[in-house]
Amino acid sequence: MPKKEELLLKSRLESFPFDEQMLSCINKGKFPDLAIKLNCGDSQFTGGELIELKDSKTYGVASFNSTIPTGEKDIEKLTAGRENIIRTQMQEAGNDILSLPIRQVFYLIRGRKQSNVKVCLTHGKFFETVPVSTLISESFAQALEERLNELGETLSASMRQKLLGLFSEQQTFSKTRNVDDASVRLRFRIMTEVKAGANILNPNQYPQIRDNTLNFGVPCHSEADQNRLHSQMKIVFTAMNCTRLFAQMEVFVLQHYFNGNFLIFSMNLPTLTEGA
Repeated sequence: MPKKEELLLKSRLESFPFDEQMLSCINKGKFPDLAIKLNCGDSQFTGGELIELKDSKTYGVASFNSTIPTGEKDIEKLTAGRENIIRTQMQEAGNDILSLPIRQVFYLIRGRKQSNVKVCLTHGKFFETVPVSTLISESFAQALEERLNELGETLSASMRQKLLGLFSEQQTFSKTRNVDDASVRLRFRIMTEVKAGANILNPNQYPQIRDNTLNFGVPCHSEADQNRLHSQMKIVFTAMNCTRLFAQMEVFVLQHYFNGNFLIFSMNLPTLTEGA
């Protein structure tokens, strides 16, 4: 937030001057773009969050290539394999990677419309409104049923469920496949596009997310959640000697089109003639 003016100046979101001392991992073009260091021994602020950067020249969220957006990731799966650069970076940062096996996922989204900018750091649950396995299997179900209808064929309910169960995990079909005598290899790749109802930048769907604002959004299912999150945010700002900035924030509950309530912390972005 003290550097928020840079969100207007930088042509590429990955060029933003993030504090690298707080990061355990930095990747370009590969999930996650950023990972926050673990905060050992603190149950309230665990650290370890994974962050993907999504930059767009419109008020549409850029598509997710290969990695389906989720609210959590199993870090063991993400760091498996030989010469895994994510694991190497995290270990060099001094992190005991598996001490926090499930990591929270956030997406830093920037959209532009003419001279206006919206920036949102939102939890992945804003996009994961059904389990990934359900999303994949039901998408395959639609393709299967369309083709069967074209051929005038039908499947029994049990066979349909069996087939869809086989194709409910992305790893099943995302591997590169070798076919005898073929001069090329084939790999199916998923591209995920955000519907209007889950586009946090969409002014028709979420008018509370105003032009030229920086927003932070997290799931909030009860008044107790709201009080806890508000208290945590205040603790952080106090510890960082940014109490003045905390007082400038607008805090409100946003009703998600598909997925309940999110608590939003929002602050105006400066114009280029103002100081940060």
